[in-house]
Amino acid sequence: MKKTKKGYLIILAIMTLVIGLTGCGKKDGAVSGEGTKGKVERIKEAGVVKIGVFGDKPPFGYVAEDGSNVGYDVYLGRQIAKDLLGDESKVEFVLLEAANRIEYLKSKKVDIVLANFTVTEERKEQVNFAEPYMKVALGVVAPKDSSIASVEDLKGKTLIVNRGTTAELYFTENYPDIKLLAYDENTETFQALVDGRGDALAHDNTLLFAWSYENQGYKIVDGNIGSQDTIAPAVNKDDTDLLNWLNDEIKTLTAKGFFKEAYDAELKNHFSPDTNPGDVIFEK
Repeated sequence: MKKTKKGYLIILAIMTLVIGLTGCGKKDGAVSGEGTKGKVERIKEAGVVKIGVFGDKPPFGYVAEDGSNVGYDVYLGRQIAKDLLGDESKVEFVLLEAANRIEYLKSKKVDIVLANFTVTEERKEQVNFAEPYMKVALGVVAPKDSSIASVEDLKGKTLIVNRGTTAELYFTENYPDIKLLAYDENTETFQALVDGRGDALAHDNTLLFAWSYENQGYKIVDGNIGSQDTIAPAVNKDDTDLLNWLNDEIKTLTAKGFFKEAYDAELKNHFSPDTNPGDVIFEK
C-alpha cells in the first residue's frame, strides 16, 4: 500500500506539473498571438503613429509660437501619417533629444524617429534605418570676429557639441586635443556659443547653414567635415514590416518630388539664396 500510495503521489505531482506547464503555454500563446501582428497593423489599430522629432532644432523640427510642431522632419511626418492612416492629423509628435533617440525606439515610446538622424554603422547595430531623405556632413561655426579659420585652429580651444551626435563622436575620435563642451539640447548648445562659453560649435552642416544665415554675427569655418552621410527614418529592430513600408514610402515620395516640395516649404527661407537644394535633399 505504501508503494502504491507513493506511486500515486508521484503520478499526481507529474500531472499537476504538466497541467501547470500547459496553462503557461496557453498564456504565452495568447501573448505570442498578439505579438504576431505586424507593427503596421498595430499602428492602424491604434489609429495614430507616434513619431519622435526635435522640438528645438529649426528648421528641421521645432515648436512654433502656437505650440504646434513644425519643420522639415515634421512635414515628412504628417505625410507619413496621411499615407499610412489616411489622415495627416493622425500623428503624435513626441519631442526627444539627440542622446535619447535610440532609447525612445527601444522602449517603444515612438514608432518612428524623424529627428535629423544620421545613419552610422554603430547606430545600425541598434536600430533599422529606412531609405534616406536628406544629405549631411559636419560643419563648424564661430563668431565672425574670431581668428578661427579652420578646424586646425581649434586645437587647444573649446568646441561646443550636442551629446550623442556624430559631431561629438567625430571630434572625440579625430581631434583629442580639442576640448569638447557637450549639451543635451540644441537650445543650450547654441546659447553656449552666443554666451562665449566655447570658441566654436560643431553640428550638422545643414543646420549650421540655416543658423549662420539667420545669425549674421557668425561664420561657417568649415561646412564639409568628415564623410558625406545621409539622414533617414529609424525604427525598432523588430519592426521589419514598418521598415519595408517606409522604404517604399520614401522611394515613392522621392519619385513624386515630395522632398523638393518640403524643401521649398520648410527649408528654403532659412538658407541663403545660393544654396543648391540638391546638396541637401534627394530629388527625383
